[in-house]
Amino acid sequence: MSANKRPLSPFMIGPYYRPQMTSVLSITHRATGVWLVVGTLMLVYWLAAAAFGSESYKHAQAFLGSMLGQLFLFLWTWALFYHMSNGIRHLFWDAGFGFDLQDATKSGWLVVSFSILLTVLCWLIAAP
Repeated sequence: MSANKRPLSPFMIGPYYRPQMTSVLSITHRATGVWLVVGTLMLVYWLAAAAFGSESYKHAQAFLGSMLGQLFLFLWTWALFYHMSNGIRHLFWDAGFGFDLQDATKSGWLVVSFSILLTVLCWLIAAP
């Protein structure tokens, strides 16, 4: 009998499948898209609280100023810059550049590095 040479499903993570850079970045891109939606809902909450009066706004500010709120905003900022950077990477792919594995890996690390750098710079500049 010959051995089965069919590729393994990406859902067989563990000893059968080693995640690749491109698959991890793709999943992260989708997750950051969801996080951006959640963050946009938080922005709507904050604006609505401002519209409903000072008491509502004080509660929204208390949450966003808390440690949990600051963590939420920091991760939302990172998701924004990651999603933007990966979107630019996809524009290059749409133009036909960077398809070989070595270029895809380099651009993937560039996306991760650039998103972290922009997030830290944004928070350093915006800090009081």
